Amino acid sequence: MTPRLVPPAGPQRVLALAQLTNSVGDGAYYVTSALYFTRVVGLAPSRVGLGLTLAWAIGSLAGVPLGRLADRRGPRGTAVLLALGTGAAVGSFLVVRGFVPFVLAACAYATAQSGLAAARQALLAGLVTAGERTGLLAHLQATLNAGLAVGAGLGGLALQAGTRGAYLGMFALDAVSFLVCAGVLLRLPAVAPVAVREPGLSVRKERLGVLRDRPYAVLALLNTVLLLRMPLLSLGLPLWVAERTAAPTWVVSALFVLNTGAVMLFQVRTARGVTGLASATRAVRRSGWVMFGACAVFALSAGVSPWVAVGALVVGAVLQVVAEMGQSAGSWQLSFDLAPADRVGEYQGFFGTGVTVARTLGPLVLTSLLVGWGTPGWLLLGGATVVASYAMGPATRRAAGQVEEEEARQPVLAR
Repeated sequence: MTPRLVPPAGPQRVLALAQLTNSVGDGAYYVTSALYFTRVVGLAPSRVGLGLTLAWAIGSLAGVPLGRLADRRGPRGTAVLLALGTGAAVGSFLVVRGFVPFVLAACAYATAQSGLAAARQALLAGLVTAGERTGLLAHLQATLNAGLAVGAGLGGLALQAGTRGAYLGMFALDAVSFLVCAGVLLRLPAVAPVAVREPGLSVRKERLGVLRDRPYAVLALLNTVLLLRMPLLSLGLPLWVAERTAAPTWVVSALFVLNTGAVMLFQVRTARGVTGLASATRAVRRSGWVMFGACAVFALSAGVSPWVAVGALVVGAVLQVVAEMGQSAGSWQLSFDLAPADRVGEYQGFFGTGVTVARTLGPLVLTSLLVGWGTPGWLLLGGATVVASYAMGPATRRAAGQVEEEEARQPVLAR
């Protein structure tokens, strides 16, 4: 099993090590941050939510320009600087004592995180061949889950202690983890920057960049719809279990462990069958139906005995993680294959805004649909997933056609 989980030696393994170092710190941060800001800093929960929503909205806008910076200045150096910036932003939380400083620190954190994700994708694209990217991303996703699980365990110990020092220790751990990540990234070979300006392209159009690529923008929008399931384990299911089912609340933790463990063990295997645009769209389409099945099974957990509810929730969680792994593998392949080779950072920065939008809108959408509407809400969520997954096919064909046209025009433009 180990060879399947560990990527090959060389740049791929170094990238995985960098992912592991900062994901441990992030796991501790995710578990403790909400209570730290409310109990230690003394902010009202509503203000914490408002500040984080604003921060991630700004972070989503920063992904494209920072990705473009990685293309032009070199992705390794940009990724190192943004890892250091993320560590500094987390460190600033240690001295935050009011709402305005909290918002400023959160905006810095979200901006650096979004830019770091785009720069890492550009770095990955420059270090491995196109055929290896989806497989490596699967390894990185498994590594991410492993690190988050370890960090969450450490954060749980801090929550159990409940002291100010314990919370501060977790934030310090996260800050240090990004400093270590920056050091690990420096071990990678440098990737040369690329010239972004196309021959004959006006400055205004160059600034618009990926926003001019409407087929790719549609693809990113559809992927955002599929990503609305992201807050399901952290928010949607906990509220559903507590408000709508007779299942014990501890089952929420069990479902989280099930999801994390499944991704660690099976994400790499799931991604092996995704090797091009056709297999990627098939994977996304299948994941849409599996996610619909998961939503239907989750809905069945209401109005039944506690142990029947637990059984339905476990079956739904298994279907959900299968859908998640398929959708992830397919979207990774599409996002890279349909991006110009000289704009990978910029395009990945734009595609990655789907994650921040899902983090921002997902809680509102899921609470309204699941807690507010119950079973019809689950079916609507599943139906929207199926529609978006099927629409990815025509969107991919249109985007691929545009890529072919651009490649055909390049020799003409170069003369």
